[in-house]
Amino acid sequence: MNYYSTRAKTKENGKTAAQVIIKGLSDDGGLYMPEIIPRIDENFIKTLCPLKYYERAAKVLSLFLTDYTEEELLSCADKAYNYTFDGNTTKISPLYDGVRMLELWHGPTCAFKDMALQIMPKLLSKALEKTNEQKTALILVATSGDTGKAALEGYKDVKGVKIAVFYPQNGVSRMQKLQMATQEGNNVSVFAIKGNFDDAQSGVKAIFLSESVKKALEEKNTFLSSANSINWGRLAPQIAYYISAYCDLVNEKDITNGEKVNITVPTGNFGNIFASYIAKLMGLPVNKLICASNSNNILTDFLSTGVYDRNRRFYTTMSPSMDILISSNLERLLYLVSGAEKTAFYMKELSEKGRYEIDKSTLDKIKDTFCAYFATEDECRKTIKETFEKQNYLCDTHTAVAMSAAEKFKNEHGCAKKNIVVSTASPYKFAPDVAKSLGIELKGEKTDEEIIKTLSEYTKTAVPKPISELFGKKIRFDAVLEKTQMQKAVLDL
Repeated sequence: MNYYSTRAKTKENGKTAAQVIIKGLSDDGGLYMPEIIPRIDENFIKTLCPLKYYERAAKVLSLFLTDYTEEELLSCADKAYNYTFDGNTTKISPLYDGVRMLELWHGPTCAFKDMALQIMPKLLSKALEKTNEQKTALILVATSGDTGKAALEGYKDVKGVKIAVFYPQNGVSRMQKLQMATQEGNNVSVFAIKGNFDDAQSGVKAIFLSESVKKALEEKNTFLSSANSINWGRLAPQIAYYISAYCDLVNEKDITNGEKVNITVPTGNFGNIFASYIAKLMGLPVNKLICASNSNNILTDFLSTGVYDRNRRFYTTMSPSMDILISSNLERLLYLVSGAEKTAFYMKELSEKGRYEIDKSTLDKIKDTFCAYFATEDECRKTIKETFEKQNYLCDTHTAVAMSAAEKFKNEHGCAKKNIVVSTASPYKFAPDVAKSLGIELKGEKTDEEIIKTLSEYTKTAVPKPISELFGKKIRFDAVLEKTQMQKAVLDL
């Protein structure tokens, strides 16, 4: 299978899976997409149901990464999921009215990004072997919190790879910042920047497209790659957990094979929900995809009106991983529904004017699958409190956004079908806001460790080991840069 840029599709620019995993971003600024979406059916799902998660993931990936052998993919998945995750790789918790919580945060950084970023370094290493690449890969990451730590953990001390992460100085939680600042590994670097996530993301993209940077790195026998979801090697593994979750519901006799479900996803960069869209296009029985946003509700507006306009106020919220106004993976959706030429035009409009508008027929096609809702900060707090008090379930601030959206969808459309709500992070990654939402009084200046202990005692829930072990670790990275200094920082590495 070949892959093509979302902004141009010609026979000449086709790439293999290994090539796009190495390259990350197309030379024209577009994102890579497979030439076809492979199909699955009820029989395929039936064959997956008895398998373990890593085996299911390898089977799904084999449909896309056709230049990898099944043995290679099985080995990568085995190493990624059977040694670094806490018990079950994924966990489904039934709540109420058909809601099923899909927990994706039982990996080494307690966030759903581990699901892709534990296997992606293995896929990259194989890709480097397949292409006989002798240069050092420099992985650049822009993060609004969880991607940075997950990428650092996945790529630490990987042979032939260096990684640099940029995050907004005041745009991540205290726990996310601590996780990145204490990261171990001889090949890792972390930088805070003065600005928001969009500044970090735009800065990284500009570095990728800079000819002078490419030339300078070539002289140092180095090339750039990405671990953000703009890289297909990061997005493809996310498709697997939606298909696997469906298998789990079938195994539990919660649904019958072929029965349609709804899926609710909290999202800022549109990567996580786009992976569920790919699963639906493949043939996974999905009715509606519910896009959940926080106060930065640019996706809610776009999916409702067809107008994408980033010329708006930016909010710093208690769900910082969703504090985004440029949703990169939306480009992939535009490509699938309107083609490369129109996508290139929309992206040019976004770059030059900060907005674009799709036509009504395209919007109607998107609305056939997507619904969109957003949660205010007050709604987020209320959801955390009510979910704990009524369901005895403790959720983080991002999952609360999804729960709020699921409730709004139920009120508008009813709840005849099961709704898989994606839980993206441990509540202990955002302990201060979760504690305050529950009404826990935090008198005086409390350390993060004290807040986490208080939350655990109040809720009678266990603190994940990767978080409890953080305290006492040495701070390794405390540099703060102007966004104009990002390019120099990369070259200095």
